[in-house]
Amino acid sequence: MNSVRLGWDQLTGAQRWMCEQVLGIEPAGEDEKPKPRTSQAQKWAMHLTAAQQFYQREGHLRVPRKHVETITMGAADGEGQEQRHVQLKLGAWVSNQRSRAATLAPERVEQLSQVGMRWS
Repeated sequence: MNSVRLGWDQLTGAQRWMCEQVLGIEPAGEDEKPKPRTSQAQKWAMHLTAAQQFYQREGHLRVPRKHVETITMGAADGEGQEQRHVQLKLGAWVSNQRSRAATLAPERVEQLSQVGMRWS
């Protein structure tokens, strides 16, 4: 039943009518809908921002494996989007990027190199 309520927009008019009139099912409210998923490109950008923040603060990118970096997401200019703090497992991410260096896209290798990534 929950999937019907959340997928209300995909139902035909007849299906909506049947759900409302026969089954008593109403569409899900905006507060009940799940947040959109974060794309891989968005995750990369967030972790790169965290790496840059760490580098600016510490002067290196030798991040301990268990280090968690908190970044602030959202509009700082007050355009209606509220700020939120996101905690990222930066140490594990840096270690993973280092181990995947051979398969990373050249522009990503360049971005990390600019932040002081050591590749070995």
